[in-house]
Amino acid sequence: MKVRFKKLSENAIAPIKAYNGDACFDLYATWVAVNVAKEYIKYGTGIAIEIPEGHVGLVFPRSSIVNTPFVLKNSVGVIDSGYRGEITVVFTNVNTVDPLKGYREGERIAQILILPIPEVELEEVDELSPSERGTNGYGSSGLK
Repeated sequence: MKVRFKKLSENAIAPIKAYNGDACFDLYATWVAVNVAKEYIKYGTGIAIEIPEGHVGLVFPRSSIVNTPFVLKNSVGVIDSGYRGEITVVFTNVNTVDPLKGYREGERIAQILILPIPEVELEEVDELSPSERGTNGYGSSGLK
């Protein structure tokens, strides 16, 4: 499957997979906007992607995030197939002492995974079928 992308700026870097067999394409920073008051940093990738209909792009932090004071603000970014704008990545900065510490322009900041999504139709019912777990929620698997 080929997925089309467009560089939106001169310094944009094409998304790449570092190794054969990698699941995700790395995304690179082309610009940075720091909001010290709200303790977040927003990065632009300079890339727009044409996610095929019936698919979704999921943006995750890279494993290198452990070397930064960042947490991806929305945990996982969802890029719908109809979106054609720039992919941006927003991190919460948990280090208010040095809010500029983190990724720099030209560095890999996140990764995108493109997956097919099933057609799902929700049906409202009065009762759900029974299961072994039932209504046991948080931590319930530790009870066994």
